[in-house]
Amino acid sequence: MFDGDDRRIIKLGPQEYRIITEKEKYQLKTEGISFIDVTYQHGDNVELLYSSAPVTVPDYLYPSNDTFHFKQVNSLIGEIDIGRMQAFLGRFSSFFTRFYKSDKGLQSSIWLHGELVQLALKDPSRFNVTTVEHPWKQNSAIFTIYGENVDPSKGKGDIVVVGCHQDSINLLFPNILRAPGADDDGSGVTSNLEALRIIVESGLKFHNTVEFHFYSAEEGGLLGSQQIFSSYRAAEETVVAMLQQDMTGYIQKALDHGESDHFGLITDHTNANLNSFLALLIDAYTSIPYKETECGYACSDHSSALEHGYPSAMVFESSFAYTNPFIHSTQDTIDKINFPHMAEHVKLVLGYVVELGLEHFR
Repeated sequence: MFDGDDRRIIKLGPQEYRIITEKEKYQLKTEGISFIDVTYQHGDNVELLYSSAPVTVPDYLYPSNDTFHFKQVNSLIGEIDIGRMQAFLGRFSSFFTRFYKSDKGLQSSIWLHGELVQLALKDPSRFNVTTVEHPWKQNSAIFTIYGENVDPSKGKGDIVVVGCHQDSINLLFPNILRAPGADDDGSGVTSNLEALRIIVESGLKFHNTVEFHFYSAEEGGLLGSQQIFSSYRAAEETVVAMLQQDMTGYIQKALDHGESDHFGLITDHTNANLNSFLALLIDAYTSIPYKETECGYACSDHSSALEHGYPSAMVFESSFAYTNPFIHSTQDTIDKINFPHMAEHVKLVLGYVVELGLEHFR
């Protein structure tokens, strides 16, 4: 059931490391403790980890709302199709599990890859789908929209990233029990895919390269996103912003506590300038407000971007206190998803992609 003797090095804070077993790793998740599993990046050399210099994250000047492209974004927002989102999430959450070490996890990633390829075929000269293989079974996927003046053979130029994770987990017995993962993170995958579909079908072209990332193995300690951003840093890629969409569909707990529908803007372990820009986007393009909230160290894949020197942020489905109580179990199912709320996340992603895709950073 567990690879109990598989020893892992995890990172629990900026300079806090621990050697544990695979079974102990999942126990930490059960206790609500987030971490980064750095074993694949650094092996067993703990001394090297402690001696590594902190990574500097650059601050970029993001657009102000007096330069926003309201007409273009609002036109895209009008194309959101909740019925299509329901159909996709129904299929995606029907896999018995999307656990990253399982055959079903591999099958779900192959199916998602096929969905992305169908979109890329609309203009193969501008769109590309990359499969990222890992030491475990499930693959990650990257959908690239090349900037208008970018020659892919010479590099990607400035990159705007939208992320989500495609894996699910049942923390009781990951290799045995069902894990539909409708909210965590089928909702984020669905929201981002709907935004991507709308952008692809619009024919809109961008100055910068835009990438939609669908990470494997977030539940294992941000494993897939770490591998990707580690490779980007090694290749000296320039990522000007990364927005993570991890859980975008559950709001019932907030409503039960007398709260109105809202976003949770994560303020800890994120980039302050990017957060300020996202607040402007929310005010300009969505129908609900945001509340500032914290999720702790390494709560999702945006942390991998930040750890490798790239400004990142995350917008959650609500304040973190109202987190979906059904995640990581058989009960994280589509009947608990609020699709109008998910559509608000799609609006945010559309605004983010258009405004940063058209921005000139240099």
